[in-house]
This record gives sequence, structure tokens and C-alpha cells, in this order.
Amino acid sequence: MQLLVAEPTALKTIDSENIVIRPTGATLEYLKGAQWADRLPRLVQAKLVEALQGSGRFGGVGKPGEGLAIDYQLATEVRAFGIQLDGTPRAEVRLHVKLLNDRNGVVRAERTFSAEAAMNGTGNNAYVAALDRAFADVTRQIVGWTLGST
Repeated sequence: MQLLVAEPTALKTIDSENIVIRPTGATLEYLKGAQWADRLPRLVQAKLVEALQGSGRFGGVGKPGEGLAIDYQLATEVRAFGIQLDGTPRAEVRLHVKLLNDRNGVVRAERTFSAEAAMNGTGNNAYVAALDRAFADVTRQIVGWTLGST
């Protein structure tokens, strides 16, 4: 079985190299002095491909244009990926994922995955480390769910 991981969709505020900070629920800023190595959706896609490949349970896992004979497609929407500073400071990651049968377009399963990670310290390094922990948790959830849904 082969799985295609499409590039995730996201609102413009998080579809960039900037790391999102929310001082309050209604305000949004970007972390000064730090950014992602690429646009966030591309990083999410690359990490999901890597994690699914690492499961060893698929004949092939890749991105569009890699020549796979696709059985299923993972379509992801990044709904939250940032630092929340209101209340207890924490990283929040929320992804909505659909598993599509690529042959007929039918949605086999869909679910929203989320995780939060507490801040261990302050400053950019602590923010990025918390985001990494929350995203690693969501990635583990998605891999397990995908394996159980195919």
C-alpha cells in the first residue's frame, strides 16, 4: 500500500516561516529573532512523511510528484501551531486530517488531532522546544491513527 502526503493547508497567518505567538486569544504576533526553516505547511508535510515512512508499514510514502502509485492520500489542515501566552504559557498544535481513497476520492476517515506542551523556561529556545514536543505528540497520534485506518 502506498500513501501520498499532500502539502497541508493553513490560514495565511501560519502559512509562513514565522512562528506564531498569541499573547491573548484575540491577538497574534510573530516570534522575533527566530523562524522556521521553510513555510510551516511544508515542514509539517516533511515530518509526517518521515514519521509514516519510519513506521515501516507502507510500501511507499511520499509527496506529490514522487511517482507513487497511490492507494491513499493524507490531506491535512493546520488549524493551530503556535505559542499561547494567555493563562499558562504553552505550545498548541492542532491538525485536522482526512484519509482519502485515492482511487475514488471517498473519505475513509477524518479526525482532528491536538496536543499542548508546557513551557520549560522562557525565550525563543523554550518556545521552539515546546512546539517540537507538541508536534511530536500530534505526529505520533496521526501515525497510529493512519495505520489503524488503512
